[in-house]
Amino acid sequence: MTEAKKVAFLLAKDFEDSEMVNPYEEMVKNGHETVIIGLEAQKELTGKQGTVTYTTHLGIKDAHAADYDAIIIPGGSSPGYLMYNEDVSRFVREADREGKTIAAICHGPQVLAAAGVLEGRTLTAFPGISSEIEAVGGKYLNREVVVDRNLVTSRVPEDEPAFIRETVERLGVNAW
Repeated sequence: MTEAKKVAFLLAKDFEDSEMVNPYEEMVKNGHETVIIGLEAQKELTGKQGTVTYTTHLGIKDAHAADYDAIIIPGGSSPGYLMYNEDVSRFVREADREGKTIAAICHGPQVLAAAGVLEGRTLTAFPGISSEIEAVGGKYLNREVVVDRNLVTSRVPEDEPAFIRETVERLGVNAW
């Protein structure tokens, strides 16, 4: 049995519902501690499909990557609200320097691009943002999941099983 890990979810409003719900529930099921980090603490955030709402635990200004074993960045429109925030970029750069698992799906890699951590890295994302990845020195592959060192990336909700599997594998399964 593996020791429980602490997992941060970077989240803003209009996230893709399933890209938050499914990885979040899997982390909880596996006994990992989950912390939802938003632009502000105690904010209610609703998914773009309107099926689920989460309340942030912590604001990004008070978050330190050293406190977490992994970061998960759901897609949808949420990354568009996070990517231009310097505290979010600092948090992601810090996590990347420390080799923490960073898992981003759909538009989530926009946050990685804005943080400047994609130079020379291979990843995937929602196909419509492939040029954004390449513009900052990343190599885009159109695959369900791509792992490059500490980065785990996927394209769309249909890729969630592979995305979750690769993320859980890096953390280790605790509960079962």
